[in-house]
Amino acid sequence: MDLADDALRDRARRAGIAPEWTDVTGQARSVARETLERLLALIGADGDTAAVPPLVTGVAGQSIPLPPEAGTGAALLLLESGERTDITVHPGDDGRCWVSPIDRPGYHRLQLHDREITLAVAPPRCFSLDEVARGGRMWGLAAQIYGLRRPGDGGIGDSRGIAELARAAGRAGADALALSPTHALFTAEPERFGPYSPSSRLFLNPLLADPTALFGQGRVAAAIRAAGVGEALRQGEAAALIDWPAAARAKLALFRALFDGVDAGAGGGLAEDFAGFVRAGGALLQDHARFEALQAARLAADPADRDWRRWPAALRDPAGSAVAEFAAAQDREVRFHLFLQWLADRAFSAAQAESRSAGLRIGLIADLAVGMDATGSHAWSRPADVLGGASIGSPPDAFNADGQNWTLAAISPRAMVEAGFAPFLDTLRATLRHAGGIRIDHVMGLARLWLVPDGMAPTEGAYLTYPAADLLRLVALESHRHRAVVIGEDLGTLPWGFAGRLADHAVAGMRVLWFEREGVGFKPAERWDAGAVAMSSTHDLPPVAGWWRGTDIAARAELGQYADSGAAEMAQRDADRGRLWQAVGAGPEPDDTGPVVDAAVRFVARSPSRLALVPLEDALGLDQQPNLPGTIDEYPNWRRRLDRPAGEALAEPAVAARLAALRRERQR
Repeated sequence: MDLADDALRDRARRAGIAPEWTDVTGQARSVARETLERLLALIGADGDTAAVPPLVTGVAGQSIPLPPEAGTGAALLLLESGERTDITVHPGDDGRCWVSPIDRPGYHRLQLHDREITLAVAPPRCFSLDEVARGGRMWGLAAQIYGLRRPGDGGIGDSRGIAELARAAGRAGADALALSPTHALFTAEPERFGPYSPSSRLFLNPLLADPTALFGQGRVAAAIRAAGVGEALRQGEAAALIDWPAAARAKLALFRALFDGVDAGAGGGLAEDFAGFVRAGGALLQDHARFEALQAARLAADPADRDWRRWPAALRDPAGSAVAEFAAAQDREVRFHLFLQWLADRAFSAAQAESRSAGLRIGLIADLAVGMDATGSHAWSRPADVLGGASIGSPPDAFNADGQNWTLAAISPRAMVEAGFAPFLDTLRATLRHAGGIRIDHVMGLARLWLVPDGMAPTEGAYLTYPAADLLRLVALESHRHRAVVIGEDLGTLPWGFAGRLADHAVAGMRVLWFEREGVGFKPAERWDAGAVAMSSTHDLPPVAGWWRGTDIAARAELGQYADSGAAEMAQRDADRGRLWQAVGAGPEPDDTGPVVDAAVRFVARSPSRLALVPLEDALGLDQQPNLPGTIDEYPNWRRRLDRPAGEALAEPAVAARLAALRRERQR
């Protein structure tokens, strides 16, 4: 390695890019020179940065460090409550300046010399599962929103389906309902329906909203007649799989008919509520609505014009005159997209309220995707927030020998710090707005992300460091402000020591049955991690019945993903079936999957975890998983629907008995 390479690697380290990484076998790997050069250019590593950031995090009751450039001396502290107090910033032995401990959590303002700094003072830990459980053990269900069937849903599960399932779960004794992401997708492109590839995590997917939450059955029925979509909606409801484009067209036509009434002034109090929502949403909401309207117009003119990065330069500037002129000329269309966000916001607010009134102590647990689509609303409206030119992925591991590229854009860590963490806080608050908990997908992204420069293979990526200490403090602060528990999806390889940091902050990890092993066997449930959430499966893995039958292996074999048609995998599964039954069951292995599902659910319930989550597929004994990783159109990802209404599904005798046994185990 020459001196130029040494200098490049030193630059990378200073910028937070790791020039080396350790693979799944423990072997050290070096990052290619081209990767380092491209990532350094993307993050603007050589540009000027603010010496004193606008927001500094700290922990309640502990001194808070400031950069040396902040200065020392007498200062004024303006507490969030409005109280004012004199405070002194002291020099430290380490060259930094130190603010005396502040006992009260909150976003306070420090006025020092000629500058003002926001001090985000966090509790030491998140609002925890222990605080909700109060010594007991809770349980809940995990559900894919779009799959929740109910009469009148138009072919896509919605917030009313959530409320009906929550009521049924509450009657069964559940405490939580964990949901698939509700992030905004692309209204003009309903064929892009993957919930983990959002246009923006700051807003909601209106196709998941029940309009009766705002307008009632009568007005919705009248709007269906006015839009002429009654038959289309009925066809969507009858389908076994969701036809996203067809169902979206019908639901959006219904929403337009409802919008016509409100926008014409016939909404009464609803019109006032809509106006207040728009005012409160500010520039972020306006920009999202403008993007939605602008993208729809571009696609109407040219169906191939889906990527804003290829639009004329004037339309790539959300603050420019061309976009303002478009918004003025298309004011009604922009208002329609504002209306959609208002409708979705109020619908999900009602769903969370109903889940709590049904007795769920936590209520809804929202899912925060790890990134966003680079062609979407957030990247267009706030390009400085986003690391364009690279995608989030993962290096090679035991499951993916070639690594993965998730084609998702990441928030820039530099932009976070320079903007007072606004991109992160806005995202976190939007996800927590109507929830009693949050699941942070790929939680190791709070510490580092594997970034793959565009056009390069997933193996040619590198880890970019994020300010984990700051982000964990902000998560803890927002967790308490929303009284919401925090779950971190920590499956996979974590940075060294990061699991301990999560535990210290009361961020509960996830322990999934298929991965809890001791040697080749399954770990006894009593020895599972008490600080994590116990789960029988996830949306990316087969449910118990499917695992037992090998439906996931059969699906991959049918798609030609195995060199030997899956024979080796099925042989391994045959051996693992015996090991699973040895861990969870008693007596001879059953021929039917029902007893296996019953035993597996009881087994997971025996764990010491404060919360056990059972996917709805396992509660109902289904064998197909919602998503088959590594596929796009080859498998019906994100399209499966329940074959019965969500509010009735848990009343089936076998299901009710399964959940009753789960409840008894959790109450022991």
